[in-house]
Amino acid sequence: MKGLYCKVGETAAEAKFVIQETNVPSALGSNQVKVQVKACALSPLDLKLHEDLKLQRDLVPVGREIVGIVLQGKQDIHFMDCKLTFDFCVRSPVQKPEKLRWVEVAGAIRDGLRAYTALHTLARMASGHTLLVLDGASPFGVLSIQLAHYHGVKVLASALSSEDQKFLEQLRPSVARVIGVWDTKVDLVDSCLEETGGLGVDIVIDSGVRLHEEEPEARCLLPYKHDIITLLGVGGHWVTTEQNLQLDPPDSRSLFLKAASLSFLNEEVWGASSARQGRYLHIMKDIVEKLSTGTLRPQLEDPVPLYDATVSMEMVQKKPVRKRLVIQL
Repeated sequence: MKGLYCKVGETAAEAKFVIQETNVPSALGSNQVKVQVKACALSPLDLKLHEDLKLQRDLVPVGREIVGIVLQGKQDIHFMDCKLTFDFCVRSPVQKPEKLRWVEVAGAIRDGLRAYTALHTLARMASGHTLLVLDGASPFGVLSIQLAHYHGVKVLASALSSEDQKFLEQLRPSVARVIGVWDTKVDLVDSCLEETGGLGVDIVIDSGVRLHEEEPEARCLLPYKHDIITLLGVGGHWVTTEQNLQLDPPDSRSLFLKAASLSFLNEEVWGASSARQGRYLHIMKDIVEKLSTGTLRPQLEDPVPLYDATVSMEMVQKKPVRKRLVIQL
């Protein structure tokens, strides 16, 4: 059986992706299933996480967001899971409705799970809240906007380019306000406070935070942490994807005065505790249901065959994609 792997170098920049034959055990364990993979979405591989966990492997399996058919195991159903490589899996299957395309479900697994974790688990989203999604045109941003609209939340979104702004303005249901941070004349904080009558937003989901004055070009449009705290309303929730975020005492003081909270978004945590598996499966089933009803509509590139997976994965690893890439098998 062929699998997609990352050949780890001394630095992240030296990592290479290869397709390699892998051995499949003839006998499966009690908690294992054998899956015929039909489609697999590609997301950046966190090599730093492998280093932190001391997972010393020359070849790191890639391709974790898959759909397929269970060939051996406890359940003979369509399979969907967000913690699976091409050679092993560790979680229970979720059934896929017949009318959904393989690539559509695969392309929504990770971003859907992240959106649910951010909005439901961390931010406690409720009808009537105001949400700011930074980089709303990203695959994660789009599903967050769609999920928030479903629950009656007013959505503001930032756009990193004129193309992103045009895309967001055409979304239906429509975004209450698209803030084009690519335009130097537009101020993120002023726009949010104007839209909320000076009260600030209830929830902020960022796509990273600008930590220093001198940043690479790709991070120059990210907001400063002080800006996010300023536009946050009383009792608000800030959900961040910035792993290296540090708060200074004045920042903490501002959050304290607003009784606001800060949460770190890490969807990988669902696999850290068996006590969370019931909630995790409920989320995954709800994602599939909302895909089937059209509530969630992931933005996908045209599917690519397995022999192009190495080139596609290198693109995904180097820079954020505007549409989710899916390998079709």
